[in-house]
Amino acid sequence: MKYPVIKGTSYVLIHTPGLLLQQANLEGLPFSHLLTDQLRSFDSVAGYPPNQAFIGNLFPEDLPQIPRPWYNNSLPNAKRQGLLGEIFPEDEFLGLLHAVDVYGLVCLEAGFKLAVSEKLRSHPALSGLNGIATAQDNGCSHAEIQEIIKAGEALPLTFGGRIIGCIRKAHSSDSTLSASRVLENLTAKASAAAALQLLFRKTGLKPQDVDYIIETSEEACGDLRQKGGGSFAKSIAEACSCSNASGADTRAFCAAPVHALMQGAALVQSGIFENVVVVAGGCSAKLGLNAGIHLAHGMPVLEDLLGAFAFHISKDDGINPIVRTDLIGTMKVGCGDSPQQVYSSLVAEPLTRGGYKILDIDRYAAELVNPEIIEPTGCGDLAQKNYKMIASLAVLRREMDRTGIEEQIQRFGVPGFAPNQGHIPSGVPYIGPARDLILRNKVNQVMIIGKGSLFLGKLTRLYDAVSLIIQRNPKQKASVSI
Repeated sequence: MKYPVIKGTSYVLIHTPGLLLQQANLEGLPFSHLLTDQLRSFDSVAGYPPNQAFIGNLFPEDLPQIPRPWYNNSLPNAKRQGLLGEIFPEDEFLGLLHAVDVYGLVCLEAGFKLAVSEKLRSHPALSGLNGIATAQDNGCSHAEIQEIIKAGEALPLTFGGRIIGCIRKAHSSDSTLSASRVLENLTAKASAAAALQLLFRKTGLKPQDVDYIIETSEEACGDLRQKGGGSFAKSIAEACSCSNASGADTRAFCAAPVHALMQGAALVQSGIFENVVVVAGGCSAKLGLNAGIHLAHGMPVLEDLLGAFAFHISKDDGINPIVRTDLIGTMKVGCGDSPQQVYSSLVAEPLTRGGYKILDIDRYAAELVNPEIIEPTGCGDLAQKNYKMIASLAVLRREMDRTGIEEQIQRFGVPGFAPNQGHIPSGVPYIGPARDLILRNKVNQVMIIGKGSLFLGKLTRLYDAVSLIIQRNPKQKASVSI
């Protein structure tokens, strides 16, 4: 059987302290005035070890060797560019918001717009984005921006504590097109477009060769009559000049990216499309989610980042890691919520189907949220909890002795390192490192697990999960460097 392959990946982090403060003000949080003193600088964000792991300048497996708290052990000479991705400052992102806005809803002050446009035009990946390469308006005056905000027609956009623009509402009375919703949607679109442009730059994939885009963020754009109609996918394809592409959005809360990888792999394997891209932008509503708890613990506010990613799935080239479409693990409706039953369905069942045991997998990647962000909330280390359940299942199946649990967790468990952005940490941040390690013959097979909280929508009490296995290409003869 010919399986599809993961041909390329890209990851983006965007430092957005201004959007974090905007979110705190929108929610009316009582501690919003305290946030400014605890906000991180861009250099601090770039040097933060989990962020360097996210963009590929170190492996997640290296993180346990760095003393914690990581926010007190910044890496020296850290770069914003990495093997797998890049970290962007907020001014460049505000320029991106303006560039992907096709309805004139984002207004930037003329001087700020000129400066940031020059930066974006000189960026090797972003310069080709529609709205940057083509001529746009010359910007607004500070007085015009203040007048729009004062009239209640827009929300302010800030950089460095100064108002440099605003974002307008898209309808006079439709709450789904309010300024805050427009900001959420354009944030997801702009960050995803940045990830896709970076994918093109890093892999050589040409925009015109993309056949289909699946977008998997946690937003749902639409209007009063059709709140989740979409399509982020088509809008991102348009922004990135994917003139031959179609696409649609997939939603399953945090599990959506793995669902989309499964769908994309199936589309390629069936021969419907040759080049499928799975992409997701960041979620502005998740910024500062636990800021009050971080402040109470004397920590910097760590939820000041948007995450985004893009993956290229294509037909077998004899080199890149394959996606085992015959070994998908799902959490069926009748599965219940017993941890043993859930992990049996997600992990043991597909492995048994392929003739493997639990310990045959070199790495498991599940709920990869950075533990430093969520441990102060009392949730513990989510990634480690998953690995303990997997190891315990191996004991119950008599595939290992109980005394070996900790040793096996250290061997196959990927440490959490992703920002707390819901869908972003759900297994998929490790696809880039996994692809690298597989190509270099360091590991053979990795299981990616996505889990989603469906009950948040108040339609069901169920949650969801899906897993897939990425495996060394049997045709690969020698080590390959990405």
